[in-house]
Amino acid sequence: MASSSGPALNEELQCSICLEVFTDPVTTPCGHNFCRTCLSKCWTDTQTCFCPLCKDTFSKRLDLKINTTLREVAQHFKEKLNLGKPEVFCDVCDERKQKAVKTCLTCQSSYCETHLEPHRSVPRLKKHKLINAVENLEDYICQKHERPLELFCRDDQTCVCLFCTEGEHRTHNTVPIEEESRKKKNQLVKTQIDVYQMIQDRMKKIQEIQHSKELRKRNTEKEKSSSVKLFTDLIRSIERCQSEQLKMMEEQQKAAEKQAEDLIKEMQQEITELKRRNTELEQLSHTDDHLHLIQMSSSLYSRPHTKNWTEIRIDSDVNVNSLYRALTELKETLDGTLNEKLSQTELKFVQKFAVDVTLDPDTANPYFILSEDGKQVSYGGIEQKVTKNPKRFVEDVCVLSKQGFSSGRFYYEVQVKGKTMWDLGVARESINRKGTITLRPDNGFWTVALRNENEYFACAGPAVSLSLREKPEKVGVFVDYEEGLVSFYDVESRSHLYSFTGQTFTEKLYPYFSPGDNDKGKNSNPLIISPLTP
Repeated sequence: MASSSGPALNEELQCSICLEVFTDPVTTPCGHNFCRTCLSKCWTDTQTCFCPLCKDTFSKRLDLKINTTLREVAQHFKEKLNLGKPEVFCDVCDERKQKAVKTCLTCQSSYCETHLEPHRSVPRLKKHKLINAVENLEDYICQKHERPLELFCRDDQTCVCLFCTEGEHRTHNTVPIEEESRKKKNQLVKTQIDVYQMIQDRMKKIQEIQHSKELRKRNTEKEKSSSVKLFTDLIRSIERCQSEQLKMMEEQQKAAEKQAEDLIKEMQQEITELKRRNTELEQLSHTDDHLHLIQMSSSLYSRPHTKNWTEIRIDSDVNVNSLYRALTELKETLDGTLNEKLSQTELKFVQKFAVDVTLDPDTANPYFILSEDGKQVSYGGIEQKVTKNPKRFVEDVCVLSKQGFSSGRFYYEVQVKGKTMWDLGVARESINRKGTITLRPDNGFWTVALRNENEYFACAGPAVSLSLREKPEKVGVFVDYEEGLVSFYDVESRSHLYSFTGQTFTEKLYPYFSPGDNDKGKNSNPLIISPLTP
């Protein structure tokens, strides 16, 4: 310890409540040290003993003993610190000045041990105000009346002497300096405890942020691994299909070559036979043997029985067409598989940013009926008795959530099963709430909608029609504020519906809901904010 530097040792020997070097230090069961007086003051108005530093609580009130070793070290350190302070000398000593131990504010002089004796024995001098020897005595004396500053004026927040209270401070609230000092010291102790609590809260928050960062990193690595596996599997599928297609092409080529060879062989045989017939006919045409000519005519004059080769074709495009069809089918299969896998992975990712959303009755159209828990909204058909509120929608049948978001990412899900019309999305805080609303981004709305039971579209200004394979029963809404992204998902089929991209958000965004009107009873089902189900 002795070899440690001054500031470092001072920090180790410093009470975290009064921020001074320990006086009568005590140690709590959690291992932290405090001045005994400071710790006792912390426990004055509480039934539970606790550590002011780490907030550990103790089952019973502690009878703490002074840590003598730590006290001796602290005392030694105090003495070393005092060596660096300017010395105050006795004002009475004539020859060799002795070090002063006390300063009398009444006499306005400092005294050594020897010359201080009268102030300890003479009754009149015992009443004088003594303090530890100080060099700047004028700071403790009233400059107007040259009397000790013994009182504190709470009205003017300044130190005064007794004469001051007979003059301009006569009607003011004055108390002894010691009393005010104790009060302020108690306030300081409470403030220090609050400050240390703030420090602890921020250290805890730092740990939470660090944990979230590490968790995000692990989740990212996990998602990267899943994505790599997905694309690896797809590449293997492509390679396998490619191998099968090439093999099929080779087999088809071999079959075509064998067919051609068989046809050529058959035609060559016919050519040989036809040449032999032609030779016989040539010889017979020059014979003088009339009887032989007549006898052979029955077999040679008739046309030879051969195949009609005009209908025989070898299709050179068979393999190419087959490959093209196969590759087209493969592409469609892979595109469908890839989109499905990517949509499932994407939805799983955004669901991690789920937030608890409740409907704000102060914004609801007067014809709406909201559930008590703020999770359902439907069109009642009858105007409800509601208070006038500048946030309330008057013309259009819609409602916002209580929760608004001005940064980060958030996600929520809404059940739309059995409805013929609805609008869902987010809206900025400054949107028009009193007139007729046109849902489009430049008006502050990012939404998708259903009309006429099966007409889905994104309100992009102009509207973008959505061709959906299935009718969504639950819709997920995801927002990335900084990226300017609003995406919609069919939760049940885990497919992507539409995304607004490249948007710029400058205001707080609120989840937006419109169940539509009753549509003659066909659209009576409510919109229901659903708890997240992984």
